[in-house]
Amino acid sequence: MVYGIIKQHGGYINVYSEPGSGSTFKIYLPITESGGVMAEPEGSGEIKGGSETILLAEDEYEVRAVNRSILEEFGYNVVEAADGQEAVSKYMEYSARIGLLIMDMVMPGKSGKEAYGEIIKVKPDVKVIFTSGYAPDLMKAKGFLEPGACFISKPVSPGELLKKVREVLDR
Repeated sequence: MVYGIIKQHGGYINVYSEPGSGSTFKIYLPITESGGVMAEPEGSGEIKGGSETILLAEDEYEVRAVNRSILEEFGYNVVEAADGQEAVSKYMEYSARIGLLIMDMVMPGKSGKEAYGEIIKVKPDVKVIFTSGYAPDLMKAKGFLEPGACFISKPVSPGELLKKVREVLDR
């Protein structure tokens, strides 16, 4: 995940490790020409919630719990799934209510893409946001991410998550 974030910012990382001595990580990022002026953070402005039901498929409990809490705080109903197979089962159970899928791309057993592939057989126009700790370019290169698919890199800020959810639901 760290490697992906650093590469997205045009940097690189070196790791030095010796048995019994520990490890040293050196991160190199490019110098900016902006003169130190902070850019306006993404996701700034008014954040809108909603009342729709979202299927949140994420294998890491802590990430799932935080995202569920954020979504519920802004009025959304959340159905959780800990892996791709559970996501398919939960979708079949609650399909009439679910307006959006948030699918982690890499999960044990069945990936988010595989689960999504099964779900779209039932509802071809279901809305989806894919997430991953891997860089989007890597996900595209490995064939996990279709061109034009909605994608959020992890870690994601609460504002960015809520903004993307509202954007996709309103399409």
